[in-house]
Amino acid sequence: MTNIHAVISDIQSQLETVYPKDEAGALAWWIMEEETGLSRSQILTGCKITKNFAHVQEVIARLLHFEPIQYIYGHTEWCGLDLKVTPATLIPRPETAELVEQINKPTQTLPKGKALKVLDIGTGSGCIAIALKKAHPKWEVTGIDISEEAIEVAKENAKRNKVDVNFQVADIFSDQMTKYLNKWYMVNDQMVHIVVSNPPYICEKEKSGMRRNVLDFEPSGALFVPDDDPLKFYRRIAELFSLPLRAEVRERDFLFFEINEAYGDEIVALLNDYGYTDIRLIKDMYGKARIIEGRMVG
Repeated sequence: MTNIHAVISDIQSQLETVYPKDEAGALAWWIMEEETGLSRSQILTGCKITKNFAHVQEVIARLLHFEPIQYIYGHTEWCGLDLKVTPATLIPRPETAELVEQINKPTQTLPKGKALKVLDIGTGSGCIAIALKKAHPKWEVTGIDISEEAIEVAKENAKRNKVDVNFQVADIFSDQMTKYLNKWYMVNDQMVHIVVSNPPYICEKEKSGMRRNVLDFEPSGALFVPDDDPLKFYRRIAELFSLPLRAEVRERDFLFFEINEAYGDEIVALLNDYGYTDIRLIKDMYGKARIIEGRMVG
């Protein structure tokens, strides 16, 4: 029988040549769970393991070249979801889970008892859209992304997690975007109730402080914005949803952003300029300004 603890110790020792000790240990356990199909608690309580771990050395070699383990195994656990991830999609972060939690808070003043319409802009793997639909089955959720590859991954993730989400390829900078919004959302003069986005927000100048597992493997188009226009996505989204598509007064819409903490005040000012109200800058678990909420009355 395999001495599983010796295998884990050996993996950790190899990974510690490039990873901090705690991270190397977490990766070693992750590998064991993937390779055995058992949870850590099952392994610790002595479940019999007879597997040959020859394949593990290939995984270690890829990790030593900083390839994310989520891409190596092709999926990740996030917000209670099992999500497929590929180099066409970002790996969902804990900060983005906090964005979802903010929308889901029982104290949130969203319209009650309604089948709300939700638009997730820059959906990537579909993680935000799927998590919201899972929590609110009656909501009508759409995710859009400029990447056809990302949308295919998102569609697969919706099936994988047994939810019905409408995923579409779309470019928010296209002149046709207002027409798309009319087609998808204008029903009885009521547009989308919730707009949520975790757009690219890392400036090019910040690359020097980033790790290779992000720079070398995750899609740069989903990460970076030009140094001379770091708010380009926030500005475009704010503009799109500040323009009532009907003359009548419509219900109050909600806007949620994940942001670069360096630009919190600027984004608040931007939303103010476009007529948003009740704007809140919310800190994440690390005390960084990470989420912005605003509202728009047409």
